[in-house]
Amino acid sequence: MPKAARIALLLFGLLAIPMGLLWIGQGLGLIMWPSSSFMLGVPEWSVNGSLLSVFGVLAVWLSQRGRAPR
Repeated sequence: MPKAARIALLLFGLLAIPMGLLWIGQGLGLIMWPSSSFMLGVPEWSVNGSLLSVFGVLAVWLSQRGRAPR
């Protein structure tokens, strides 16, 4: 995989994981920020956040796959 693709995949993953966790917290009503968010207390967003976090972990894993250890 080209180096630029690995970096892009890694950045996507590193951004997707915390965003997914935020969505999970908002969907479950654990994180009530920002107060104007339409996701607060809507369980569907916890499912969406779980999927986004899993894709983020997968992206990070794929970006590191096949690299020689340093």
